[in-house]
This record gives sequence, structure tokens and C-alpha cells, in this order.
Amino acid sequence: MKLYTYRTQDGAMALGVGCTDRPGLLWPLEQFGLSFADMNDLIDRMSPAQRAQLGEQVAAAPQQEALPLSQVRLCAPIPVPRQDLMCLGINYAAHAVESARFHKDAFLVDRKKATYFGKRVYQATGDGDPIPAHIGLVDSLDHEAELGVILGCDCKDVTPEQVPSCIFGYTIVNDVSARDLQTTHNQWYFGKSLDGFTPMGPCIVTADEIAYPPALAISSTVNGEKRQDSNTDHLLHTIEEIVVELSRGMTLRAGTIIATGTPAGVGMGFTPPKFLHPGDTVACTIEGIGTLTNTVG
Repeated sequence: MKLYTYRTQDGAMALGVGCTDRPGLLWPLEQFGLSFADMNDLIDRMSPAQRAQLGEQVAAAPQQEALPLSQVRLCAPIPVPRQDLMCLGINYAAHAVESARFHKDAFLVDRKKATYFGKRVYQATGDGDPIPAHIGLVDSLDHEAELGVILGCDCKDVTPEQVPSCIFGYTIVNDVSARDLQTTHNQWYFGKSLDGFTPMGPCIVTADEIAYPPALAISSTVNGEKRQDSNTDHLLHTIEEIVVELSRGMTLRAGTIIATGTPAGVGMGFTPPKFLHPGDTVACTIEGIGTLTNTVG
């Protein structure tokens, strides 16, 4: 099942649902007698039984009652996350190599433990919305296609066996980064957290649709040129490891978004670097979820 946040004709945000077997279509959630304030509220209150029932209803819903996705303005599935995104740095081996080549001091690649950082989100950017260039502040804008893991319950002291049941679903995150800000500060928070730096979407695919642990093709293009091409089963630190470790020392709230890291092929990995400029279009694709497309404005 695919869950969407979109804007209605009057500009209000609404929730919609689709399914993999009926691509290109979205049904307003209210057609099925369900009402939630937003996606966070849905994650909090929709039971597994309700999700299963909704999946059956969508599979049988009349096509004439659906909205074509091509005619809908999608928002990020969780436009305003409750907390900062939890992010993994240097979580693919080949990306570690290119990062160290770009700036050996800013990207320490010989650590045995996971590298975590937070990403502040004022409002996440939806599919089709622009990525601001922040001209005058940023001179090395970069893209990072990542698998986003969305938790479905509050998590504290989670065991490895419990991790699959804690996952609500998956989405695509483009961890847009200002490399100049990221490398000149002693931490990555500022360079990762400017307004518009969290494109997300186009949907959430519920966890029951994807075998655990996810082994999904992940790629990105810039203006149609292939940049990244890998698979999420190449994570150095797995989803299980991440959730278990983080939940030992903090409570991860339902709706928490974990960006699991990016593979090789980002702009700073090329010689010379291929950074983004106004007018460039970035498309991040993950198998089974879809494609998240944004143009630098």
C-alpha cells in the first residue's frame, strides 16, 4: 500500500492511498471512511488490522473514483516531521572512499561505529517542488539519494527481533547538502539543514509491501545523467543495528524518519566535482517505492 499527502484544489493538505498493482492512481482516504489530521496522526492511530482492510479496499476500489497522480500536487508524505531526521553518514563503502577523496578531514571513514547526525526540517519538500539554491550562502550544492525508514511506534530498548515490527514503512529522502558549509564547520548539521534541503516522497510504502531487510535498487540522475547506482543491501550499518543502537539511549517516537545513508555517485565524488546549479533536475529512484524528482530553483 502507498500512502500520500497531497493538496486538494482549494490548497488544503489531504491524505490519499494507492497500491502497487494499480500504478498512477490515488484515492482520497476519506472515501474509505477514514479521517486523520495528517500522516503523523495516521501512523499513531491506524491499527495493523485497519491497514490490512484498507489495502483490500483500495485493490477493489472503482478506478473512476481515483485521482490520476499526474494531476495531483504531491507534498512530502510527512510534511512536518515531529523531530529532526536521524541520518547515517558514510554508510556505503564506496561512498566512504569518494568522501575521503573530497575532504579527508571532514569525512572520517575508518570508524567502526555508525556516524549519526540530525537534519533539521522546517517543512519537507514534496515531489516536483524546487530545491532552493541559496545563492550567496552555498557554492557546492549536492544530492544524496537515501532510503528513508519510518517508525510506526515509540521505540525504546528495542531488541533485534522486534525491529521489523517497529517499521511502519519506507520512503525516498534526498539528503541535499551544502558541502562548503558541511566541511568548514566541525559538524554537519548546518550544511544539511537549510530550508528546502529535505525532499521526500513521493509516498510511503507500508512495510508489508517490502521484504525485510530491504534489498532495493537505489539510484539517482541529474538532468538524465546516471549518478548513483547501488542497492540498499550494501548498508554498512543495517536498519536493525541502527534502531537497536539508537533506542538504547533515546526514545524514537512513532513517525521518526531515519535516512540510512547514500551510495557513491554524489556530486563531490567526481573529479572535478559535479555540484548542482539552478535549473538542474535531480531524480532519486528506489525500487518498489518510486521516483522523487526536484529541480534546483
